[in-house]
Amino acid sequence: MSKGLTAIRDNHQAIYKGLLFVLTISLIVYLFPKEGKFKYEFQKGKPWLHENLIAPFDFAIDKSPDQIEEERQQIALQKDLFFTLRVDVRSTVQEVFKGQIQAQSTFQADSSAQAALALSMGTMVLDELYKQGIVRWPETLRIEDWPEVSLLVDGVAQDARPADWRTLRSASLYINDRLGQFELEDETRSALETALLASLEHNILYDNETTQKVLESELDNISLTRGVVQKGQSIILRGEVVDEDRFQKLNSLKKEYEASILAKSNYYLIVAGQAILVSVVLSVLFLFLQRYRPAILADNNKIGFILLNIILMILMGTLLIRLAPEYLYLAPFCLLPIMLRAFFDGRVAIFTHLVTVIIIGFVAPNPYEFVLLQLIAGIVSILTVNNLYQRVQLFISAAKIIGIYFVSYFALAVLQEGSLSTIETLNFALFAGAGFLTLFSNPLIYAFEKIFGLVSDISLLELSDTNNKLLRELAEKAPGTFQHSLQVANLAESAVSEINGNTLLVRTGALYHDVGKMVNPLYFIENQATGMNPHDDLPFDDSAHIIIEHVTQGIELAKKNGLPDRIIDFIRTHHGTSTVQYFYRQYVKSFPEQEVDMAEFSYPGPLPFSKETAVLMMADSVEAASRSLKQPTADAIDQLVNSIIDHQMEEGQFAQATITLKEINVVRKVLKKKLLNIYHLRIEYPE
Repeated sequence: MSKGLTAIRDNHQAIYKGLLFVLTISLIVYLFPKEGKFKYEFQKGKPWLHENLIAPFDFAIDKSPDQIEEERQQIALQKDLFFTLRVDVRSTVQEVFKGQIQAQSTFQADSSAQAALALSMGTMVLDELYKQGIVRWPETLRIEDWPEVSLLVDGVAQDARPADWRTLRSASLYINDRLGQFELEDETRSALETALLASLEHNILYDNETTQKVLESELDNISLTRGVVQKGQSIILRGEVVDEDRFQKLNSLKKEYEASILAKSNYYLIVAGQAILVSVVLSVLFLFLQRYRPAILADNNKIGFILLNIILMILMGTLLIRLAPEYLYLAPFCLLPIMLRAFFDGRVAIFTHLVTVIIIGFVAPNPYEFVLLQLIAGIVSILTVNNLYQRVQLFISAAKIIGIYFVSYFALAVLQEGSLSTIETLNFALFAGAGFLTLFSNPLIYAFEKIFGLVSDISLLELSDTNNKLLRELAEKAPGTFQHSLQVANLAESAVSEINGNTLLVRTGALYHDVGKMVNPLYFIENQATGMNPHDDLPFDDSAHIIIEHVTQGIELAKKNGLPDRIIDFIRTHHGTSTVQYFYRQYVKSFPEQEVDMAEFSYPGPLPFSKETAVLMMADSVEAASRSLKQPTADAIDQLVNSIIDHQMEEGQFAQATITLKEINVVRKVLKKKLLNIYHLRIEYPE
């Protein structure tokens, strides 16, 4: 039992990473749709590159969205219009007409026989009109376009011809013509026409509700298929071009095939296949980190951050694929490389982005197109966000991402379709939306900084401000050390720039690397303005202890002031495991007979582990030593820089740093050049 616990304790880091790995795979597989995948890839307008394809079973041929939409439009154009006959209107109109006659002064002055005759004539005309029907026709429709409609009489539909009906306008013309056929005095005819026109009312009304219900029913009943492919029937032969007809057949087979796989109770096999694929891809990421970025792999916090971002991107992608696959390109997948670039280097960002889009590509509707577009856009996003602390840089990056989406998709669509008319214009709007959403990277970066304790370029810029509380305190308590730190920052920044490192990181680390000296500032020569050296009254080993202690005191101050680990790393490593040479030699010289405990005169480490920490060690040592040069000539500076860096290499101070010999030589040249500029000899002019 104790051995087991000991093994767990000794390997808890590896166990934790293993659990993270398994948990990530489980979550991703859980998010994946559980349908099987059609094993053939094909594109419209391209040759079929696989073996001859024979239908393995009967399946229906699905209509394309364009065909269905065309059918819907055709049905809408030819929809059956419904009208309702108001049978009660006829009697109502007769009563109104009778009242109009009685109210007319013309008929009141005449005999009752004349009024009765007018009433009889008018009633006859109204009977003729309402036998035909007076319709209120919708203003948005042309009556000429509808030779036949349906008329609802007591709820029963009958065929009717709108051409047989009258409108109020044609009814008034009919009344005028019809009264002209009667032998009436002008005054009587005019009074009768007025009474008739005042009595008219529509008895046939457009029934929009019934029309829409019937239309919706017809639209719902549109068949989504256009035929059947029989088992054993040839679908496409090798080398044949995937035209529109074959494309629909292949898509229909793919849909039926993927659905049938799930229906055949192969659920666990599908899950196993997905788990294996995801495991392989994630293993590639872990191998990359192990080989090229071991410091990241060793940090569980950073690994957790990377895996969480992968899961979030896959969650976003799979949700869109499930709910609205046509809007997949709206997802801002370029957020992933931008956020990772803020905390790590470009290689980690692009490799993680590649792994993520490949995993999403397993379930994306068009995996080739999806992976290609996202990979290109991801590379562009990384190449354009070197300086995230400049706000305009993010807008420029978003614009470039949108532009590369547009250009890449346009080229790919033209290549596949061979026509501009078939390009999905909706995708351009989605690409613009995805580019716009990348602007939210800054608040996300800030949130992840707080959650995971990571440091972005924006935070580094804030920390490098010399008005920062801790730096102001350093300038007040140890002004010489502060000036030394500024010089080291300039030297290190120039050197790191030449070897493509993180200049902002090394500059910020350099500003804080000696903050521990402000605890005992007078014990460091750069702060001894009066010429008094307190080391003169101390034993050599005590002096060495005070000098070495500025590293541990600096770490304590940094933690107390909330500095991130990436900056504290510069404090820890800027002396590595080197020896306090002056006091060590003085001790050996004074006590030659005693055995020296090297630990008393050596820094505790650790060694520098990155380009930036290695360059800071070189710049710090060189800058401090250069102050002792009485004649800072080019030869003297050259010899000084070479001797210091050679000694550090001999001690193995750079053994764990990701810096090459070639890069170290570049740093040498930069340091020599910068020091020569600082200590250039002035020309003495005659008085």
